[in-house]
Amino acid sequence: MNPEKVIIFCAPSGSGKTTIVKHLLQVNNQLMFSVSACTRSKRTGEVDGKDYYFLSKEAFEQKIKQDEFLEYEEVYGGNFYGTLKSEINRIWDLGKVVLFDVDVVGGLKLKAYFDDKALAIFVKPPSIQVLEERLRFRSTETEETLKIRVDKAVNELGYESKFEEVLLNDDLKLALAQSELLVNHFINN
Repeated sequence: MNPEKVIIFCAPSGSGKTTIVKHLLQVNNQLMFSVSACTRSKRTGEVDGKDYYFLSKEAFEQKIKQDEFLEYEEVYGGNFYGTLKSEINRIWDLGKVVLFDVDVVGGLKLKAYFDDKALAIFVKPPSIQVLEERLRFRSTETEETLKIRVDKAVNELGYESKFEEVLLNDDLKLALAQSELLVNHFINN
């Protein structure tokens, strides 16, 4: 196994990519989650350095100026999200394969950056209606932010052809099994 590989899971919010990524981390000890940096407020139960590196907008902008990000973007009401170069090096130094859970735009940037060291997987919901139901079930969205996320999802679904693999998350057990096969094949080849 070449540890200097990355696996990128991308999907519209509510597609189930985080559930799939958490499963893979439980069943495959060769993987390590890449913790993104962000400027949004912590949600209940989130831990700095585990869920995200929570930064002030000023600190985030300073890291941008110092070229410390592989990729970053401003999303959802002025919040920034990004991938720190130091995070990737930390994981590779441990001999692990980096596992990303990012939005579609960030995923495409990472895919371009890592090229053949990357496997980019697009997680597709069965429909926009199912995706909206999943977002409502979370109870973390206002009607306004829900509409923003659904509109963004409609746009992001147009990018699925830019990924090596598309994983339909209609049946979670099947999606988990397929994700394990894809990841294991990439790591071991």
